[in-house]
Amino acid sequence: MKEVHKMREPYKTERKTGEPSNLRLENKMKLFVVSILCAFLLVSSQNPTTHWTLQPNVLVLEVDGKPGQQPISCLEMPENVVTSDNTNQDIIWKKNGVEEAQRGNWYLVRLVESLGGGNYTCHSPDGTLLNYTEVLIQQKETKRRRILVKNQQQDYLKCSTQNYNGEFHCSWTWDSKRVGKAAFIKAQRMSDGQNSHCSVEPSRHQWMCSSAQSNFSCSVDDGGSGISCLDWQHCPYAEERRQVQVTVFVRTHQFLLESYSKQFYLSEIVKPDKVRISKVNKTLVEWSYPSSWNTPYSYFPLTFQISQFSRQCRKCENPCTELKHSKASILSSSDVCQFKVKQKIKVVCVRAKDALCDSEWSEWTHVRLKRGEGNRKRKQQQ
Repeated sequence: MKEVHKMREPYKTERKTGEPSNLRLENKMKLFVVSILCAFLLVSSQNPTTHWTLQPNVLVLEVDGKPGQQPISCLEMPENVVTSDNTNQDIIWKKNGVEEAQRGNWYLVRLVESLGGGNYTCHSPDGTLLNYTEVLIQQKETKRRRILVKNQQQDYLKCSTQNYNGEFHCSWTWDSKRVGKAAFIKAQRMSDGQNSHCSVEPSRHQWMCSSAQSNFSCSVDDGGSGISCLDWQHCPYAEERRQVQVTVFVRTHQFLLESYSKQFYLSEIVKPDKVRISKVNKTLVEWSYPSSWNTPYSYFPLTFQISQFSRQCRKCENPCTELKHSKASILSSSDVCQFKVKQKIKVVCVRAKDALCDSEWSEWTHVRLKRGEGNRKRKQQQ
C-alpha cells in the first residue's frame, strides 16, 4: 500500500506544477482551430452559389434564392494561413461606402435571394484603400427558366449590318422602370468555345475578344443601348462557315447581372442602306447601289422593289408605308438601275435587299414627282 501511495505522490505534484493547465490550453487551441475549420466548412456547405470572375475585381455570384454566404478576401494570402489570418482585426470593410462590423482579411457576403451585391472595399486602420471587389448577383437558371431566357435573349438583342465587311451593330431597349449599363461584351465565332479571351480597354468602352480563329473589337454606343463590333479576320469573299455569337452582360443599379446572347450569320442580319435616286425625267427614274454596299456588284447583287403612287400625301412622313400602292415591281441588276414610270405617277419608292439570301429589305427611298408642261420635276428626295 505504501508503494501505491508513493506512485500517486508524483501525480499530485504534477498537478500542482501546472503542467495539466498547459495541456488544457493546448486542447482549447486545438478546439479553437477545429471550430474555425468547422465554421469555414459550414459556410461552404451553406453557400448555394457558384461564382466566377467577370473581369479583375468583379465577382459574379450565381444564386438560387436560398440564404447563403460567400467569402471574399482583401489581400491574397497563402491557403494555409487563410483562417488564422482572419483573426487580424486591423482590416476594415465597407459596403457601398458604409463601414461594416466585420473585420479581418476575409469578409462573408451574406446572400438573401437576389440581395448581397455591392461595392466591397477593405481599408487599413488609417483609412487607406487596400483593395476592392464589386459583387454582382446573377440568378441561377433552372431548365424551364433556361428555355424562357434563351427565347428572350434572342428577341432582346437586335443585330444588323449594312454589308459584308465584318462590321455589325446590336442594340437593345431598356424598360422605363429599369436602368443599367453594359458591364462586359463578348463576341466570338461559335466554334471558338473557351479559347476566346476578352479584355476591356481602360476607358471601359471598348472590348477586344481574340482566339486563334477570330479577332473582334466592340465598343458601346454613347447612349449605352447598343454596341458596334468588327470581326477583323472576316473575309467578305469567303463562305461564312461559323456563326457569330454576341453576349452582352448587363449590370443594373441594384448590382444584378443579366446576360443576353444572339447567334447569327452576317447574311442573316444584312440590311443594305437606302438606295440613291439620282435621276428623274419624263419617262423613268434612275437609282444606284448604296455607297456602303460591297463591290463588285456582280458578286454582291441586289434585288430592288419599286412602288408607284398616283396621288400625293403631303402630310405623310413616309408615303411609301402610309399610302396604298398597287402591285410592286421587282428588278434585279448589278449596275445602275432604271425603271419606266407610268403616266400620272406622283410618288416613286425604291428599296433593296441581298439577291442571294433571304435578308431584310432596306428602308424606302422615295421621290415626289410633279408634272408640268410635259416635264417631270423632282420635288423632294429622301
